[in-house]
Amino acid sequence: MPASGVTAAAIAARLSAIGLPTRVEEHTRFTTVEAEVPETLSAESWREALDVVAEADRFGLLATSLNGRTLWAAVRKTVPATGDVGGPGYQR
Repeated sequence: MPASGVTAAAIAARLSAIGLPTRVEEHTRFTTVEAEVPETLSAESWREALDVVAEADRFGLLATSLNGRTLWAAVRKTVPATGDVGGPGYQR
């Protein structure tokens, strides 16, 4: 399993331990973890969940009135090569 898969699996396991149902998906350039967040999640569990997803390269929260709240994290599969690591349009 690539390092991104190991990291994503660890994130998913820690979110599951908080009581959040998770799913892990492999993509071409990254591995994602998504967790459904119930309305009743305590402040302490929120802090722990945010500490967990902060280990990913990117994370966020998608909240809609139709689908509730989904906490997500993405872990890159490859490390950018030296040079243009900011990508096109990156301002220094």
